[in-house]
Amino acid sequence: MRREASALLGLGLLFSAASSASAQEAIHVEPVRDYVEARVRPWIADPLIIGALKDQNDLHAHLTQNAVSDLDAQWRLEFGRTHRPLIESVLSNPLSQFLRDKQAQSDGVITEIFVIDAKGLTVGESETTSDYWQGDEAKWQQTFLVGAGVLFIDKGEKDESTQMLQSQASMTISDPRTGQPIGSITVGINLDAL
Repeated sequence: MRREASALLGLGLLFSAASSASAQEAIHVEPVRDYVEARVRPWIADPLIIGALKDQNDLHAHLTQNAVSDLDAQWRLEFGRTHRPLIESVLSNPLSQFLRDKQAQSDGVITEIFVIDAKGLTVGESETTSDYWQGDEAKWQQTFLVGAGVLFIDKGEKDESTQMLQSQASMTISDPRTGQPIGSITVGINLDAL
């Protein structure tokens, strides 16, 4: 009887600790949601974003998964090099400049922004990402694949390179005329700056 009571007590403490840890992890969700709804959602339907997404969706409509994987492999190969034509084609486009401006206007709250097309490929970004294909990650799967109006806030994590505690907030981007999802956007949020 004593062993059973001890085991139940231990299980109860474990459950309590897990619940407490889960609550600690989720404490960032509300401030991130409030920030993104007030400061990011108003500009995600900007004609520059919508036009860039539509153009890339048209360009990539024919791509097979093998072709997507090949592009991602090319990006990863270029990532550590000086000659990077694919990466530079994304970083130098008008959408990427627009996203860099939005990041700069955030006074350190936004750490990165990238827009993702209907295939899960990056269209524009404020900072260079390590991969081109985001389609295998929750930021795209929990937004674009779910539908219009979705906001997904990932867990908070410490960035190893910056030592900053951050979370990524991702939203579906829809065509303002049809309401149909055409891509998504991911915004890195510095939790220490909120």
